[in-house]
Amino acid sequence: MDLRRLLRRPRRWLAAGAAVVVLAGAGTWTAVASDDPPAVHRTDRMIVTGGGVRVDTSYFTPAGPGRHPAVLLGHGFGGSKDDVRQQAQDLARDGYAVLTWSARGFGRSTGRIGLNDPKGEVADVSRLIDWLARRPQVRLDGPGDPRVGVAGASYGGAIALLAAGHDPRVDAIAPAITYWNLADALFPNGVFKKLWAGVFINSGGGCARFEPELCRMYQRVAESGRPDAEARALLEARSPAAVAGRIKVPTLLVQGQTDSLFPLGQADEAQKAIKAGGAPVDVDWIAGGHDGGDLEGSRVQSRVKTWFDRYLKGDKGADTGPAFRVTRTGGVDSTDGAALLRGASADTYPGLASAPRAVALTGRAQRVQNPAGASPPAVSSLPGLGAAGGSLARLSAIGVGVSLDFPGQYAKFDSAPMTADLRVTGSPTVTVHVTSTSDDAVLFAKLYDVGPGEARPVLPAQLVDPVRVGGAKAGKDVALTLPAIDHEVQKGHRLRLVLASTDLAYASPSAPATYTVALRSGLSVPTAPGVTTAAAPLPAWVWWLPAAGAVAAAALLLTARRRTTAPAPDPALAEVPLQITGLSKRYAKSTGLPRTLGFARAGGTPTAVRDLSFRVEQGQVLGLLGPNGAGKTTTLRMLMGLIRPDDGEIRVFGHAIRPGAPVLSRVGAFVEGAGFLPHLSGRENLDLYWRATGRPPEDAHLDEALEIAGLGDALARAVRTYSQGMRQRLAIAQAMLGLPDLLILDEPTNGLDPPQIREMREVMIRYAAGGRTVIVSSHLLAEVEQSCTHLVVMDRGRLVQAGPVRDIIGSGDTLLVGTATPVDEPVAEKVAALPGVATAVRTEDGLLVRLEPGGTPQALIAELVRLEVPVASVGPHRRLEDAFLTLIGDSA
Repeated sequence: MDLRRLLRRPRRWLAAGAAVVVLAGAGTWTAVASDDPPAVHRTDRMIVTGGGVRVDTSYFTPAGPGRHPAVLLGHGFGGSKDDVRQQAQDLARDGYAVLTWSARGFGRSTGRIGLNDPKGEVADVSRLIDWLARRPQVRLDGPGDPRVGVAGASYGGAIALLAAGHDPRVDAIAPAITYWNLADALFPNGVFKKLWAGVFINSGGGCARFEPELCRMYQRVAESGRPDAEARALLEARSPAAVAGRIKVPTLLVQGQTDSLFPLGQADEAQKAIKAGGAPVDVDWIAGGHDGGDLEGSRVQSRVKTWFDRYLKGDKGADTGPAFRVTRTGGVDSTDGAALLRGASADTYPGLASAPRAVALTGRAQRVQNPAGASPPAVSSLPGLGAAGGSLARLSAIGVGVSLDFPGQYAKFDSAPMTADLRVTGSPTVTVHVTSTSDDAVLFAKLYDVGPGEARPVLPAQLVDPVRVGGAKAGKDVALTLPAIDHEVQKGHRLRLVLASTDLAYASPSAPATYTVALRSGLSVPTAPGVTTAAAPLPAWVWWLPAAGAVAAAALLLTARRRTTAPAPDPALAEVPLQITGLSKRYAKSTGLPRTLGFARAGGTPTAVRDLSFRVEQGQVLGLLGPNGAGKTTTLRMLMGLIRPDDGEIRVFGHAIRPGAPVLSRVGAFVEGAGFLPHLSGRENLDLYWRATGRPPEDAHLDEALEIAGLGDALARAVRTYSQGMRQRLAIAQAMLGLPDLLILDEPTNGLDPPQIREMREVMIRYAAGGRTVIVSSHLLAEVEQSCTHLVVMDRGRLVQAGPVRDIIGSGDTLLVGTATPVDEPVAEKVAALPGVATAVRTEDGLLVRLEPGGTPQALIAELVRLEVPVASVGPHRRLEDAFLTLIGDSA
């Protein structure tokens, strides 16, 4: 029997579809890639929805005739429909009619951001479904009822869940790394997740871009540091949990293990609610998330496709995968720093408390100080930083990352060493007794994996469980549910429960207090024994070619040693800020996974950088130039240790660059802007950032960096009052903290007006004037010409030219002839008619002469003297733009 027909409801709201108005259609194109895959047509339209909001859409359809199931693809917060274009094209090639759109307040869509308001963004989706129902390419289940699925990641994942709960025409959904209850995500256990909330506001374009009630709520909670009942109610009304009983469609839940924003518990709550409604639900825990790691783009996209094949196309033979799958990591690939992944699965979802095992803890009652102002704070995760996809993300994928607890500000309780390996899959629990000198206490619980010999503790996935304890003066037993993880504790390791009074990512009480913490129970650790890891099959040649296998293994071992052992420093380069030699980087094809909050999709040509070599000296301001796709960003990412080159090497002050190389502490970088907490002052934001690095305050050189940035009294003001130029300079100051010897700036003048661009130019010049070095990548050629001393020009991954700016500009064919008196037009015409002269134009100071091929300055001067032109000077005259276009030719 057809499940969706059983779930169908009356459609009194269908009449609203008549209100949808198509404003404009912008061209239709056909995309044809290599190997002649099926063609895809795309049409762009603006569609008017409720309240006159205009929603920017793209509609992708297969080229062939017939009707197809439809898919709506949502994007991540801060993004637009363009982020899911590749996935839309792939689904269209697989026989789906796909509609992407930019949510309210993003891309070219109008309206204010409502955080998936049922009356705003969710209602917009119903209008888009109305529109799909009228397309001749879309399969219908009834009048006005298209066969339609919804997918998306993060913000787009939530809209998939909400659409299924609000519109019974939705037939299947595939939400990824998203929330079930937004109030629980941002106010877990009554504690304000302040850094992630600030990232939301900043990536949305500022508080004024949101619905007024959301803006007021954020400002109120950010100021008090404590969520109130009204704030919870506002976010809960915008959460899928509010319509839990109405989500009755097949659901594929993909959730991230490295995700302090929307942890695994959010998907667990969703699974239980949707399963209770009778719909099939599969759960997939991937190795990445909002804090970084591996998003497993190709695998996830393939699973989403087969999910829709089964439940939209009706293909009963489509293999949708196991009911539960988790990606487990097993070390790091020495060739590229990527985490080695292997899947584990079960026929049923185990939940977060399966097969618990008791683990005894020891430790006396301990006193914990909550310092005044909750400062300095402990560090668990660094919200928004791991998502850059670099070394932090890779570390988080294997359970290693930044964590810091301050003595006197935490209690700890240890287990005995494990007598056998222990796999933790789910949420450990423990009960503690808390007493406080204040009535309100906030604690942050985390479970460390501690190796033999007090090795540096590892905080799996960098996750922490915050808890607010009311009425703590009288003492209270508190049952803690620690974050869900999938982590193996090896034999000989211990588990350590830590309860800290502060955490960088959260708001703590600002008044000083003393907490006393004691154990009331041991740990209960879920083990999920039904989840089994897939065995890795041996390659065939191991069986029939053992001798060759042994030789190959030895060769690989030697290669791995060479790759993992960092080359010794080169004393001859100890004073050279940067030398790049024979650098190459090749990329695999794009995964097609949509970008979510802060995530970027790898792309570009298969070979991004080819045999690149150049050198930068102290005191230089070097401009890195090239058209889009030239390899500039890839080069900078390799320079910062975020990705590994395939060939060649990078040396900074003689040290070879590897992810996490100590010499990177001498490098500062400003790439794609910086996220600041708008309610804090500029100085407070910088203090917060520096504390997160764990380095001593005296090493920050804050005053020197601020003097170079030139922000003056504005440092005491809230960042929300800053102009774009001031924010950019604050970001530059952040990159300059510690006064790094090498400063890397990627498009530092984006969004600035001319006076602000001039100020930024002066900042770079002042910084290099002290003997340090600046590398700047920019598209503003006029600015590069004025601020840089040297240039590196790239095209198609290769070096085109490098050298001083004056040499590159001065190699052109245009000369400026200065004259003692103005030149008359007849004289200019005579000069233009000379052999070897293409044109001659009068200027205020003389003549601008462009030579023909073969013409020389010497011959021109001789002819000018013959014509009695009062020559005072002759020199090259060419803008950097002219030189740049000459060098890169057709790539411009």
